[in-house]
Amino acid sequence: MSRIGNKPVEIPAGVTVTLNNNTITIKGPKGELTREVHPDMTVKVEENTLTVERPSDNKLHRSLHGTTRSIISNMIEGVTKGYERKLELIGVGYRASKQGQKLVLNVGYSHPVEITPEEGLEVEVPSNTKVIVKGIDKERVGALASNIRAVRLPEPYKGKGIRYEGEFVRRKEGKTGK
Repeated sequence: MSRIGNKPVEIPAGVTVTLNNNTITIKGPKGELTREVHPDMTVKVEENTLTVERPSDNKLHRSLHGTTRSIISNMIEGVTKGYERKLELIGVGYRASKQGQKLVLNVGYSHPVEITPEEGLEVEVPSNTKVIVKGIDKERVGALASNIRAVRLPEPYKGKGIRYEGEFVRRKEGKTGK
């Protein structure tokens, strides 16, 4: 029995949910998101709640039940509040800047690394060692933040690199002489 899948999703005021076969469209104050739901899952909208039902108790349907409900819940939260991921640059001379829409990272390479966010995502640089990725789609915000982090992963010896805010990097001891 899926505990998450059985919980109804509250639809806040100002959000409209449209179902077309197995395609769900959610419009809110921050934008609009569309996603295809697995054909076996049944989505029902009643007044200001949304429920997801599964046809059977086999393993595939049980796993899809909670996942589908979570994805729809995240879409509703995205169009109302939005999502953001914060990144920190740690290292001597490591800095970020914004040139137009592009994010320019100087992280110890011989050249600056430029990242252009796709449409619907926004990158902010409040200080030269902090980067904020904002958007309404949780999956795309996380993917862009992950791509930025992958430019220079945090290393365990000196702790340098790009990391998520609050991420703990386990430090290692370096070599010792004789």
